[in-house]
Amino acid sequence: MDVVLLSRIQFAMTIMFHYLFPPLTIGLSIVVAYMFAMRLRTREAIYDVAARYWMKIFGINFALGVATGIVMEFQFGTNWAVYSRFVGDVFGSALAAEGIFAFFLESGFLAVLLFGWDRVSPRFHFFAACMVSLGSIFSSIWITVANSWQQTPAGSVLREHVVNGRTFVRAEIIDFWAMVFNPSMLHRLIHVWIAAFILGAFFVLSIAAWYLLHGRHTEFAKRSFSGALALATFASIAILVSGDLQAVNVAKTQPSKLAAFEGVYGTEPRTALYLFGVPSDAERRVKWGMAIPGMLSLLVHHDIDKPVDGFDKLEASWGKPPVGISFQSYHLMVAFGMLFIGMTLLATWFRLRGRLWEQRWLLWGFVFAVVPAFLANELGWVAAEVGRQPWIVYPQIVDGLIVGGLRTADAASEAVNASQVLGSIVMFGVLYVLLFILWIVVLNQEIQHGPDPLPDDEPGRSTPRDSLEAAVH
Repeated sequence: MDVVLLSRIQFAMTIMFHYLFPPLTIGLSIVVAYMFAMRLRTREAIYDVAARYWMKIFGINFALGVATGIVMEFQFGTNWAVYSRFVGDVFGSALAAEGIFAFFLESGFLAVLLFGWDRVSPRFHFFAACMVSLGSIFSSIWITVANSWQQTPAGSVLREHVVNGRTFVRAEIIDFWAMVFNPSMLHRLIHVWIAAFILGAFFVLSIAAWYLLHGRHTEFAKRSFSGALALATFASIAILVSGDLQAVNVAKTQPSKLAAFEGVYGTEPRTALYLFGVPSDAERRVKWGMAIPGMLSLLVHHDIDKPVDGFDKLEASWGKPPVGISFQSYHLMVAFGMLFIGMTLLATWFRLRGRLWEQRWLLWGFVFAVVPAFLANELGWVAAEVGRQPWIVYPQIVDGLIVGGLRTADAASEAVNASQVLGSIVMFGVLYVLLFILWIVVLNQEIQHGPDPLPDDEPGRSTPRDSLEAAVH
């Protein structure tokens, strides 16, 4: 058993489970803030109902997001000690900023939202909702800064240190803001935000559509669906633009990743864009695919005749990622994005004509569309992280030369053996299955119960606090 491979599997498992929740809470925080704003502006009781309900759902997901995130961070020290030493100076500042400027802001005002219904004014409640949303967005900034620096390092130098007779290399910050605004940071951050908005919107659309199809809470469902549809439509179109800009940036900063995404084995003019296919490393081509000649050259270089570099030019210097996983995860993500655009534009067309609620087939589509929304977020990170292999910290290009970087094979802890990692994979696998079941059960209970009717002082009434306690006990 290879300890590096097992450590990669464990980290992938834990971070993919954790990543079910952060984009959902970011997206839901926008929905919650919108409901509080409408509650304050219109004074309609239905928005009070909606704000209470979506706040409960947000609280459940926030609790599980915090719990699963802690496990992920411990692995930096247990499984990836060499990596942690290499990036410690960079990650220390970014993760400290995340805790100070984001987590405390979000969690502090979350308490006001969950427990302050009869204790603060509607205006302050709306302010608290905005601060919770802002806190979740701030959190994503600093996490994305740290991850983007791994993809495109900047603002740092590599220095050798000797401790107890052993020499090691460490990346140290020389320009904090250059580190923050590294070449891929803004592109990746905007893409993460938009993807989170899509997930949050489709989550709301799924539940609201289910209520409409079953004739329950129809006024609440129509208001929730309409607001989420506007957000989903805007975000689905915006992510297409963001994805194009990010792909051009990847071509400049991580050429081997783009080659893996698109299955470019050989460098030749009029590089084709594959809509689908099966990459074959043995034959060094994409088999059983459909390609548009010259389209990749046009998208990347805005010149149909200019070739996109393939592995025949890149592999010796940059290495070659697992092309199959990178290609398929990237193409599935793009396919889901096109599905979202089609569904939201069609629903918006029916909504503007007052015929949306009659389209039961489309509403059923939205009930299940939350699954590809989750998958698209996960697949985006799979493509990004697998596509930068064999590097855990990508090298820099300085004066045309490739310098620095840390290979994944060299980043694992020396004191952990394969049997220990395998044992922890089994343990966390069981734990996460139980947490997943708990999450589904609690969400199903809230969906089956539905929003609470007004007035809100009925005996036995479910409250935001009840839901949060159910999620954490």
